[in-house]
Amino acid sequence: MLGEGEIAAILGGNDLSQALLEVVGLQKSFGGVVALSHGEFSLQPGSVHALCGGNGAGKSTFLTIVMGIQSRDAGSIRVKGRVVNFERPQDALAAGISIIEQELSPVPAMSVAENIYLGREPVRFLGRVDFAAMNRDAQRLLDELKFAISAKTLMMDLSVAEVQLVEIAKALSYDAEVIIMDEPTSALGEAEADQLFAAITRLKEAGKGIIYVSHRLSEIFEIADSYTVFRDGAFVGSGALADVTRDDLIQMIVGRTLNEEFIKENEPMAEMALSVSGLNAEGAVRDVSFNVHRGEILALYGLMGSGRSEIFERLFGLTEDRGGEIRLFGAPVDFRSPKEAIDMGLALVTEDRKGSGLVLTSDVRSNICLTQLEQLSFGPVMEPAREADAAERMINMFRIKTASDRLEVSDLSGGNQQKVVLGKWFLTSPKVLLLDEPTRGVDVGAKREIYRIMSDFAQAGGAIVMISSETDEVLGMADRVVVMRDGRVSGEVPRSELKAETLVHLAA
Repeated sequence: MLGEGEIAAILGGNDLSQALLEVVGLQKSFGGVVALSHGEFSLQPGSVHALCGGNGAGKSTFLTIVMGIQSRDAGSIRVKGRVVNFERPQDALAAGISIIEQELSPVPAMSVAENIYLGREPVRFLGRVDFAAMNRDAQRLLDELKFAISAKTLMMDLSVAEVQLVEIAKALSYDAEVIIMDEPTSALGEAEADQLFAAITRLKEAGKGIIYVSHRLSEIFEIADSYTVFRDGAFVGSGALADVTRDDLIQMIVGRTLNEEFIKENEPMAEMALSVSGLNAEGAVRDVSFNVHRGEILALYGLMGSGRSEIFERLFGLTEDRGGEIRLFGAPVDFRSPKEAIDMGLALVTEDRKGSGLVLTSDVRSNICLTQLEQLSFGPVMEPAREADAAERMINMFRIKTASDRLEVSDLSGGNQQKVVLGKWFLTSPKVLLLDEPTRGVDVGAKREIYRIMSDFAQAGGAIVMISSETDEVLGMADRVVVMRDGRVSGEVPRSELKAETLVHLAA
């Protein structure tokens, strides 16, 4: 536990002349397959260093080695000039390196203080936990970091952004000088991300070193000082972000020039595909009305908690009818289950592909065919030949990079996992796609392929309703934008009038 004077020391400065972390020639193979052939990295005190690369570039392997989760085959790691060899995560933590992983895993029924000191609780006589001391020290740490969070609050009562801040506090409670943040804004809206960035700025000022991993290039240029790029398991280059352009960085990441980031060739048609009038839903969603035509990409934009995902859940029959009218190609519908929605031509790509989009313990073929079990079965038994054919068609259509359709989907990169989710839904021949954060956690190359899929689907007469927290994505792909605020529609903006300032103003 931290004493009275120790928290200030945690936030104290470092010697700026010496690198906090230096990695040279890191190598790692799994079963003869090279995952990392040349990992190189250097982190200075008081800086945010972006670790960039596409899905499968070797970033995760690199970070697991640095954290002592995986052993290395070759290479060296130095912490403040001292050679280290971490055999387990506790060794990395003891050396002042901590990680905030992309998939947050708090204990919801425990308090903030209990989560920060989980497994390290202060004890009193006979081993009883000293809750008063734990709450006091946790609150002192939160206050020093200027996080407006009570140490006694249950984690289940916090927003996603606040959970992220608690994870930062937990990392610093280990007296960490190097903090790894893996896709820290993947589940945050722009307002919540701003709160996180303010916390990162304070850590920089205190001399901490941040390794920042994100596929969102706009936030990398906003928050980071320097960059390192990995591609195909090897170091490509590094430098100051002030010395490169967005296009330069994209070319290093994907290995080629992308002429345009967004692909949009669709044109809205006259026929109405989906119409929503006076819809009420869970999460205080009230009196929401909008429509989308065939050939159109409509975006629902808003801050976290504005009711965007709750609308999708209601449309797809996941939540109960609370009033309002839904029409599909002119006919009134009232889906009481996802099966009814699927049968009528709707498909829903959820924002959390690992939690609700995929069965991670199953293979690529099984995941793709999940939506068509009845059609690919003879009685209670799946027909292997038809199942394999269906999976192969989707793998080819979406260019899913997999060694076999029997490979576990958890072994694929994030971009290829997202393509499996899309393939699963395209197997149902949908007419209306509901896409909730369709490019979350995928690299710029995979994003471009997903944009192509969206454009082709709309161009062929399909209708898309898209939720995205990335303003650039909305500006690049939407034909119209319906802006949500506090569960209601606050405005509608046609493509000809789309500006980031307009969207933010309507959403805030």
